[in-house]
Formats: sequence, C-alpha cells, structure tokens
Amino acid sequence: MVWLGFTATLNIYEVVTGLVITLVIAYYTFRNYSHKGVHVLFRFFHAVKYLFVFLKALVVANFDVARRVVSPALPINPGIVKFKTQLQSDFGKMVLANSITLTPGTLTVDMIDDTFYIHWIDVTTTDPEKTFVEIAKEFEDILIKIFDK
Repeated sequence: MVWLGFTATLNIYEVVTGLVITLVIAYYTFRNYSHKGVHVLFRFFHAVKYLFVFLKALVVANFDVARRVVSPALPINPGIVKFKTQLQSDFGKMVLANSITLTPGTLTVDMIDDTFYIHWIDVTTTDPEKTFVEIAKEFEDILIKIFDK
C-alpha cells in the first residue's frame, strides 16, 4: 500500500515491482527480527509495552528532578552505583543503557561486560541488587523478552 501511495499509479510494472520489493523486505525483516523462534508480533507487543513503561518512568523521574530543583534544600545524594544485567544481546544492553540515561536523575557512565555503572542523583542504596531493582528491573524484564528470547 505504501508503494502504491508513493507511485500513485496502478501500472502493472509498478505494481509487480512493488510486490517484489515488498516480499524481499518482508523476508529479510522476518529473518532478522524473528529471533530464536520468537515471532515478530510477540516482540512488537513487548516493544510497545516497553514504550509505555519507559514513558511512565520518564514522567515520574521528570517530576522527581523538578521537585528537587525547586526545593530550597535541594535534597540530593549523588553517587555512582553499579549492578549486573542479565541481558545477553549487546543491542539490548545498549537500549537499557540509553533508557537509563534518558530518564532524568540517572546517567549510564560505563558498561563493562554485564556490569552497568550509573551516576544517580539520589543514591538510596549501594547494594547492587537493590540498585538494580530501583533503576533497571522494570526495563530489563521487558527487554529480555524483546532481545534475548
């Protein structure tokens, strides 16, 4: 349909060309995005779910940082914390690192193998497991379903 919209014609040669290109794109898309037997639609559903989880975390973090900025006492306790991820794919790790960085109040400083180093505006714990739960667990639970299954 997109091809027909761009060409704006029903010429048989244009339609056949569009059909061939569509089939090639569909074949490679399915092959590249159907990872370890997991169907594309399953991954797409979780990607949409991830978008909503990320947006919720983004809004909550923005309000938290705004509250800290307008507060006269500026209640912050900055520091660098670390935790380990169970994500196996490099792309999944990159998405997790970027999600953490895009969320106000946290910044991914470094990532060595499975260990993330995060600058956190208000360190409430230095225990890696508790840090993981507070910063990344909600993201990782969905990212594993998208990239590692």
